[in-house]
Amino acid sequence: MLTSTYIHMPRIGTTVEKRIWSGGVRTWDDFMDKRDELLISPSKKEMIMTGIKESAERLESRDFEFFARSLPKAEHWRAFREFSGKVAYVDIETTGLSPGSSYITVVGIYDGKEAKTYVKGIDLNEVVDVFSKYEFLVTFNGARFDLPFIKREFPQIEFNQLHADLMYPLRRISLSGGLKKIECELGISRAEETVGISGFDAVRLWHQYERGDEDALDLLLKYNREDIVNLKTIMEMTLPRFIEHKFSESI
Repeated sequence: MLTSTYIHMPRIGTTVEKRIWSGGVRTWDDFMDKRDELLISPSKKEMIMTGIKESAERLESRDFEFFARSLPKAEHWRAFREFSGKVAYVDIETTGLSPGSSYITVVGIYDGKEAKTYVKGIDLNEVVDVFSKYEFLVTFNGARFDLPFIKREFPQIEFNQLHADLMYPLRRISLSGGLKKIECELGISRAEETVGISGFDAVRLWHQYERGDEDALDLLLKYNREDIVNLKTIMEMTLPRFIEHKFSESI
């Protein structure tokens, strides 16, 4: 989808982008081949050709920060396929909903192969170095919750990556509500031990662990791992629908 994208280019908005798509032109290569057929002003065409050249060079050099800056935040998901080689699916557990009065207990990070959980009082501080390894972050409600919480506790983390908060593109394809509800609608199941566990239960499990219940921590970490692993499943299942919906807007 990234190589079908133009709205990150200077002075190119959604109207021009949709006009390009409706003209049967999807990729940057298509544009270069068929630009004379498009009903776009010569000045706009020049801007787009310049934008394509720069974008292709930035993509070749894997400059994820360029696309993170230039793409609207709601459209970062478009770059997923190009930067999924260094992706982190992220979910946190906390003692409450407010970064001002609560704190992080667990940060879960899944790179598509290995799920790791970092725990307060054990190895939570390691996330500072871990995040710098990734080019693309995937969360659910992370723009409002997970990333602000992490940034408050670890302000040295830059979060300069591309970031797809799945809650918003999922709404566009009529998948709304919480993560567990969406999992059910997509036919994604959970382990028997974690079925029905909620964020409030995660707080309870943490407090049980603080009182010496190691089994509570084990269950909390299993719950968190399922969250991050399921984010990958959801992304893979729904990305084609995101793309289809986006292109349909130009018809």
